[in-house]
Amino acid sequence: MKKLIPILMVIMLFVTACGAIGKAAEPTPIPIATAFPTAAPAVLNPTAAPVDQDTSAGSERTSPVDGMVQVFIPSGNFRMGALDVKAEEDEKPDHKVSMSAFWMDKLETTNAMYMLCVQQGACEPPDLFKSEKHQKYFNTEQYADYPVIYVTWGDASDYCAWAGKRLPTEAEWERAARGDDFRNFPWGDERPDTSRANFDHKINDVSRVGSFPAGASPFGVLDMSGNVWEWVSDFYDPAYYSLAVAANPSGPLAARGMLTQLRVIRGGSYQDVERDIRVSNRGSASGPNPDADDMDSPEFHGESSPKIGFRCASNN
Repeated sequence: MKKLIPILMVIMLFVTACGAIGKAAEPTPIPIATAFPTAAPAVLNPTAAPVDQDTSAGSERTSPVDGMVQVFIPSGNFRMGALDVKAEEDEKPDHKVSMSAFWMDKLETTNAMYMLCVQQGACEPPDLFKSEKHQKYFNTEQYADYPVIYVTWGDASDYCAWAGKRLPTEAEWERAARGDDFRNFPWGDERPDTSRANFDHKINDVSRVGSFPAGASPFGVLDMSGNVWEWVSDFYDPAYYSLAVAANPSGPLAARGMLTQLRVIRGGSYQDVERDIRVSNRGSASGPNPDADDMDSPEFHGESSPKIGFRCASNN
């Protein structure tokens, strides 16, 4: 993984940002120490929850480290893969999957939450601090509750570990988005519109997390279609579904052939059309390549993008 940047360097970076002259419409950056709420030093991999927690479908709890609300997804069976005429080859064949219970973050990880991890030295800052429309994004209070972007798969994995969680598997992501029926979108089979999702250049930038409650999944998980793609733990193999793994699939041990570093991303983004924000749609982006010659290269660290963020999951 990348060598952690000392906190002093991060502070200098923010001070530099504060000194820049920008357009009047730009938000005013504030110092890193006061940009977001601070937290006491967190213990890595804490016990996730008390034993008397409510574990009915859709029940909620708050993560003790990052303050994220998590939603309980019960054990059960669901149909994974495309069930509609817009199916792409890597979404076939659809197949029955049995899943153990787990907890899924209700929202995408925000700038404020990710900043806590940076402040405690457990996470690298995003590769860039801007968004599609805003030159000042990550380091501003105005966008504290917007999804963190320009993070690699490794960055996302590090954050989830710091928070005592992990990246969800692709199967967990789809179960949380689809529930137990054959719906094509988290909210059902109705075509998407601007009341349910940020997609197809309607806004052309990321939205505040939780802005589309009408687009909630059957369990109450938000923002699973559009806004930003989300990293999951699995390597990407376009033919993986042909194996029809029946219980708790965790993806291939590695991606195939020339695609050895690709990782799955899910959910589509603010730029993607209706077809690409279906719950069964699979995307991919480059994950870290530990065999790359240059440890400072994008190949070694993996891809980041203004269209990719993440959320975490946990077993207990």
